[in-house]
Amino acid sequence: MELLAVVFPHLAAVRIERVHRTGATLRVQAATTEPKAECPACACPSVRIHSRYERYLSDLPMAGQEVLLQVRVRRFFCDNPACAKKTFAEQVPGLTSRHSRRAAGLLSMLRTVALALGGRPGARHTSRLACAVGRSTLLRLLRSLPDPQLATPRVLGVDEFAWHKGHTYGTVLVDVEGGHVVDLLPDRSADSFAAWLQTHPGVEVICRDRAGCYAEGAQRGAPLAVQIADRWHLLHNLSGVVQRAVSRHRAHLREPAMPEFAEPSLTLESAHEEGASAARIRARHADIHQALAQGMTTTQISRALRLDRKTVRRYSAAVSAGDLISDERAPRRTILDAYLPHLQERWEQGCRSTDQLLAELRERGYLGSARTLPSLSKWTEVANMYKTLC
Repeated sequence: MELLAVVFPHLAAVRIERVHRTGATLRVQAATTEPKAECPACACPSVRIHSRYERYLSDLPMAGQEVLLQVRVRRFFCDNPACAKKTFAEQVPGLTSRHSRRAAGLLSMLRTVALALGGRPGARHTSRLACAVGRSTLLRLLRSLPDPQLATPRVLGVDEFAWHKGHTYGTVLVDVEGGHVVDLLPDRSADSFAAWLQTHPGVEVICRDRAGCYAEGAQRGAPLAVQIADRWHLLHNLSGVVQRAVSRHRAHLREPAMPEFAEPSLTLESAHEEGASAARIRARHADIHQALAQGMTTTQISRALRLDRKTVRRYSAAVSAGDLISDERAPRRTILDAYLPHLQERWEQGCRSTDQLLAELRERGYLGSARTLPSLSKWTEVANMYKTLC
């Protein structure tokens, strides 16, 4: 029993009768031992027992196992004639509460998980802790917590947020020193902000943006408080001013001077944005010309680099790798290319209906889907592409 009292210290007020395992659940059978109990309505003690019954409570997990408490409790008569209750059920302090199916320790842990993780993530976490509950249960426990009593902050941050973006906005008040939200106001008006400051005196510094309503509300609600601009709005306003100033003087900006002397190969490589294919061509060209400088023949280079002899000769004949890299790729052929003349003709005639053009292309044997056709905003690109191919 001493070992059980150490393992289950929250069961010190009850008598543990049996501990056994049923499947993956550890069952603990216990009974109350106090000779009397107090009525929850009038607080009068009573010793007269009305009846006994068993309560089943989920408890904190033990060694990765779910724990179920089977506690035998009593119902007492209330001997106070002025009390409205005739009978009441006894509660074990620190263990049970009215209508609860979970022990106090488990409820405290679940509330902590709900505060840290919320609904769905918290439910997934509790399933790994051998005390699985649903997301709705966690949210219900979260809503049952009383609102924290926060002191009026010395440095108050105020800004707007959107209930419905573009339509309805509210105001968020933040304790800048503590880093937590103090309150939410339903709108972003000077009246509501001033009323909040008047009911919460003690604010010394108000950190806000440049909105006029907050300036007016701060002046009315806390005239002695110092109003300052927050860091984000300072940087945002500064960047806007710099951008507008640079835009006004764009014509006076000079192009960067190009170096007078530069090797042609380095200039070409710095000016040309190469892809993986171009880099591979340059590396292969350097390897082949290095092998030629060492006196190797075309056959020997072909075997060493595992390349075709024609490829080796083509790279050998190129003075630089830039001669082998094509600056312009060949246009990609699509199923729409054969019908570009008709699309160009209909475009010049003023046809802008995609459905009509698709029907006409169907009559001419077009087998593509409607998504293959460009949208109306892309018809100009199609016409330019046709002119390029022609």
